[in-house]
Amino acid sequence: MADIKPTRSELIKLNKAIKLASSGHALLKRKRDGLIQEFFKVLEDAKKSKSAMADNYKKATQEINLARAVDGTTAVKSASLALKQKAVIEVKTRNVMGVVVPAVKSDYEVKAFGERGYGLIGTSSYIDDAAESYEVLLKNIIVAAEIENTLRKLLTEIDKTKRRVNALEFKVIPEMKKSASFIRLRLEEMERDDLFRLKKIKSKSKKKAELKEKQVN
Repeated sequence: MADIKPTRSELIKLNKAIKLASSGHALLKRKRDGLIQEFFKVLEDAKKSKSAMADNYKKATQEINLARAVDGTTAVKSASLALKQKAVIEVKTRNVMGVVVPAVKSDYEVKAFGERGYGLIGTSSYIDDAAESYEVLLKNIIVAAEIENTLRKLLTEIDKTKRRVNALEFKVIPEMKKSASFIRLRLEEMERDDLFRLKKIKSKSKKKAELKEKQVN
């Protein structure tokens, strides 16, 4: 309080700052609420994606174990090395409530038998089933990667926005209001002091005038 200048111009400036801070607080609260709503939507997608990935991983594991049991580990490894084409993944960005989140795109698709690179000799339908299961699982992983990164970005922004809202609500605005109240009280005190001095001066002037009038008479 010792650093605050108790002037009308300072009070006007402070009132404008309070108004601006209150407006910013309201906007940040709306942003926070919107981000939380968006977070829960993405969270629901994450739960579905995680569940699908767990189911497909379990299925893929069962299929590969069955293929190893029927065709042998060597045949399974040989079939896995036949495919040379790799999944092409493109990572861009998109805007969600002012938050930049990743947008993962891939041309990867579940392949037909003839596109996997291995022939009929030395393989069976069990290897085909295992290959297909892992291809489906890979698609799940690509989708899950985007969702998980989006969740992390949203959670970080929600935390940052909440801290700003709390700082404005419980520290910045109350302190500015307290300072404004202090200035108003000081101005009122100064006005009372000025009024008292003015009355005192008038009283002295009146007494002098009366004394002078008596002397003249």
